[in-house]
Amino acid sequence: MKLLTYRLSPGDTPRWGAVVGDGVVDLGARNPDLPDLREALRHDALVHLQEQVASASPDASLADVDYLPTIPNPEKIICIGVNYANRNAEYKDDSDLPEYPSVFMRTRESLVGHEQDLCDPPESDQLDYEGEIVLVVGKAGRRIAAERAREHVAGLTIMNEGSVRDWLRHAKFNVTQGKNFVASGALGPWMVTADELDPMGSLQVITRVNGEERQNDVTDNLMFDFRYLIAYLSTFYHLKPGDIIATGTPNGAGARFDPPKYLKPQDQVEVEVPGVGVLRNSVVAERL
Repeated sequence: MKLLTYRLSPGDTPRWGAVVGDGVVDLGARNPDLPDLREALRHDALVHLQEQVASASPDASLADVDYLPTIPNPEKIICIGVNYANRNAEYKDDSDLPEYPSVFMRTRESLVGHEQDLCDPPESDQLDYEGEIVLVVGKAGRRIAAERAREHVAGLTIMNEGSVRDWLRHAKFNVTQGKNFVASGALGPWMVTADELDPMGSLQVITRVNGEERQNDVTDNLMFDFRYLIAYLSTFYHLKPGDIIATGTPNGAGARFDPPKYLKPQDQVEVEVPGVGVLRNSVVAERL
């Protein structure tokens, strides 16, 4: 099942539903006690929703909706840095593989939905792309054992974990500034539930800019696999339904080219995860 959050018009109240063919079934209208997708996950409603979708006809065409971030109101947006072995080698600093993952946070307003514009801020000319596979937490937990991690994942979605590179280096010990410019990244187009695509299986992520492939790697090459990430993060976080975990980007980000290939207005970025879909966004100059 593919679950998404959307609007029918720019001023419309956010809705949520399921993709059926080239249409969307409005599950929010059918479940007024579940105001959003996060609440549906919190109430463990996926089996009930599948039953509804099986007998429902679409209420709108996908071509007519405005996509919002898959989970527009997560309590936590957790991001993992430098998690593919090839990415660690890309730094060319002769460093050993890390003992623990790098972890940082993003804000909700730093992310837009599928087919929405990414904003290139006037403070920098170093807006970059980072294609990532995202875990959506479905079951709450602390100190989750790695062998139980799959039970806590509701499904998978995609992130362009956009970064403003020079602002990542403003401080000695953090990357927060460069990771949280408004509308610098994207999340979507939908979540594929874990019964349809195994979140612990071998997955691929591909990033293209204007049709040119820039990133392509598989989760077999992760330094910290998804089971480990759930176990590690739940040691200090209380993971909750609707939390999202961006699991790291492969090598090939724009900063790693010589000269760098940063994004500019009118560029189009596509992040594809086979089995999930394609997250597509265009870049515009941020309007002041």
